[in-house]
Amino acid sequence: MGNQGCSELLVQDTAAKLFQTAALLLGDEADAVSLVEETMAAAEVDPCADAKSAQVIVQDQLIQAAIRKLSQRAPGAFAAAETGGGNALCIEGDDLSAAGISQSQLNRLLEGEGRGELRAWLEHLPPAQRAVFVERAVLGKDNAMTAQTLRAGGGESAAGWTPDKVSDAFRQALCSLASSLVHSGDMAQAV
Repeated sequence: MGNQGCSELLVQDTAAKLFQTAALLLGDEADAVSLVEETMAAAEVDPCADAKSAQVIVQDQLIQAAIRKLSQRAPGAFAAAETGGGNALCIEGDDLSAAGISQSQLNRLLEGEGRGELRAWLEHLPPAQRAVFVERAVLGKDNAMTAQTLRAGGGESAAGWTPDKVSDAFRQALCSLASSLVHSGDMAQAV
């Protein structure tokens, strides 16, 4: 995905978005930079023909590569957990508002003064749950798209991911984040 006569600003914007995604997924900025460089160099899309489409394709390639890398670090970490029918979660739905978290609060955690707190919280999540959270909350992907990405990047052990299992993993992550924010006092700052 080179410049190809296209706006340098578009390429830089894409790289910046990819870096944020990679850093949230991998937790290591040096690994994130390398992954963005590798992904953009290997991408066979024309960003000038259809910029939005090219960004989606490259983002999906980056996510799958990050999941492969995380799966290599912790073999079996992307095996889909069996859902235990009676396992009550702290929230009813699988969206941010169900956990009492506003979009503006998430944005503050992603881009503002709460960035370090969010990254520290992400470090404590299991790799699959971390990937689910980033895809659902940060990138806005639905359960089916997230399940497909986990299966594609997580190897044989990830074959069992379904939209329902993604929903359960996301709800668990939201419960954890809401609890973390309550303990840190950030829930009071929700807009």
